[in-house]
Amino acid sequence: MSNRIWIKLSFLFAFFILILILYKSGAFHFFMDRNRLITFLNSLGPVSFIGFVFLQAVQVVAAPIPGEVTGFLGGYIYGTLIGIVLSTIGLTVGSLCAFIISRNFGKPFVEKIVKKETIERFDYTLKSKHHRATFLVFLLFLIPGFPKDYLCYVLGLGPMDIKEFLIISTTGRLSGTVLLTLGGTYIRKQEYYQFFVLAGVTIVIVLFSMAYRDNIERLFRKWFHHK
Repeated sequence: MSNRIWIKLSFLFAFFILILILYKSGAFHFFMDRNRLITFLNSLGPVSFIGFVFLQAVQVVAAPIPGEVTGFLGGYIYGTLIGIVLSTIGLTVGSLCAFIISRNFGKPFVEKIVKKETIERFDYTLKSKHHRATFLVFLLFLIPGFPKDYLCYVLGLGPMDIKEFLIISTTGRLSGTVLLTLGGTYIRKQEYYQFFVLAGVTIVIVLFSMAYRDNIERLFRKWFHHK
């Protein structure tokens, strides 16, 4: 075998070992426990910034892990500005890792992480050289409730280049990052009125997105295929 194949096999083996460790150690539950996350980050002292960025990146690569908890903690622990910056760095790194993993190992590997139905659901995004598909991918990253982490894996199967992907995924995730970070900051400062207003607006947006998600996706597909 060539060195390139050996490198891919080694990486693949390491990836599965990492996922196995996360499941067996209960790390997936760890990501959903705010108090344990805060204790862990505080225990890191001066390097907690690095620890937080790492947690944000891992929750993207291990796509089933919800990112809402870690995003909220960014504002709760570090405040608005630093929280947004650190979350953005972590999400960008994680998104890039998922994209590169998909690009290097292909569809058979991605189907072990992402359901086949999900891949087929977003198959039109794989024609990313089409300007409409690029714009629609950006909108998908903007809309709450869409599986953005899975989408990173799906996009790695298409022709979209890394630079374009980074711009779209980073800017597209920013609105959600800001909302989660602000929520954490409000709780940190005990500004409960602002928090509940933000939470109320966010819930309305999410419920609207969930209620009309199928219609939005059909509209996107129709618009893309429209000549």
